[in-house]
Amino acid sequence: MHHASKYKPKPFTDIFTPDTDINRSKCVRTVPMKVLILGLDRTGTTSLRAAMKRLGYLDTYHMTSCLENPPDALLWTDALCAKYDGAPRRPFTRRDWDRLLGHCQAVSGWPAAAFAADLVAAYPEAKVVLTTRDVDAWHASALKTLYWRATDPELGYLSCVDWAAGMYYPLLRKLFDTFFEGDFAGRGKEVFRRHCEEVRRLVPGDRLLEYQVTEGWGPLCKFLGEPVPENAAFPNVNDDEEFVRESRSRNRDQMRNVAFRILVWLLVMLFAIGLVCRVFNVGRVVYTLAVPLGYEVAQM
Repeated sequence: MHHASKYKPKPFTDIFTPDTDINRSKCVRTVPMKVLILGLDRTGTTSLRAAMKRLGYLDTYHMTSCLENPPDALLWTDALCAKYDGAPRRPFTRRDWDRLLGHCQAVSGWPAAAFAADLVAAYPEAKVVLTTRDVDAWHASALKTLYWRATDPELGYLSCVDWAAGMYYPLLRKLFDTFFEGDFAGRGKEVFRRHCEEVRRLVPGDRLLEYQVTEGWGPLCKFLGEPVPENAAFPNVNDDEEFVRESRSRNRDQMRNVAFRILVWLLVMLFAIGLVCRVFNVGRVVYTLAVPLGYEVAQM
């Protein structure tokens, strides 16, 4: 795979971000895939990820998973290229999805939602949840968060110098250029409606729950066959303001990683220069050359 082959280990200087560094290109499935939550981000998919964890599901893959383990973004970019760019890249098979998602029992939102048909075909035994929201409210929220992030100049700069951003930002751009056809502002609502219709068409009624997070635990737990958690409010996380705040905070941490890496290399260079000077007695050489030329140099 083209992008996955560009994987590089996490620099030891990345100490300000708690990212993991797992190269999943050699992984296999270790737990069964049970639930595909295929609504688009900003329909409550982050809250649903937290809800699935509360219900005991082993990891629910979400776009934030690419932040937690940045090398995943390389495989997702390969998947997008295979789906939208065509030959010579082949579409992902179940074996490919198992490499990327083999540690998960569920997916929620992006980037998985961009592969609704592929994942429904790959995991026919999984139940499917389609999270929905008023399309105008969704578009307004996505413009202030997802689209803002995809066009964030700070993140664009960081992608040139930071390990994690260099994998995550190209994926984000590719998602908007392909799934939303390069015009989120103009075509986003149409793509949202088309996506929801596609999921409804793909999945038989007995395997599909159309759901809004404002409905709480009841419909979700009934559909999944899980007991409603006692004394636990349904999660409500990652609103618009929190999304922007967390994104800016991550930018700052990645800038600190870059600054620390530069500092370390400067110190290494200074140490190397000092070592060379000591080994070759550069001070004596300078003194020997300067005195015959009439320069006054303190003897070392």
